[in-house]
Amino acid sequence: MRRYRISDLGSDGPEHVASKLIPGKRIAAGGLSFHAPGGRTHAEGEHRHDHHEVFCIVQGQGRVWIDGREEPLHAGDVIVVEPGEEHYIYADSEQPTINCWFRADDAGNPKQYPPAG
Repeated sequence: MRRYRISDLGSDGPEHVASKLIPGKRIAAGGLSFHAPGGRTHAEGEHRHDHHEVFCIVQGQGRVWIDGREEPLHAGDVIVVEPGEEHYIYADSEQPTINCWFRADDAGNPKQYPPAG
């Protein structure tokens, strides 16, 4: 896991907003997630990927759990989850948390970049 602030995001051209933090030319998937107080992302079972994943905390506070280690999160934090890391975000017990998440690859999302053929 690597930690940044939203002010660390950006690109010098047409690349995606985290192109300096993770590999891949284009955002391939992503979304906005809303979590009730005390809620957890990926509610059931173990959760890990074979790609980088970026979480931007846009409201609230909570904790990030990565491979058994917990750290606090606040609005404005950006977390880069490395391939293979088991990960969850927990909302604070008093207030909801909202995060956006995305991953990138060279192909991009097929809705924007349909496969040739």
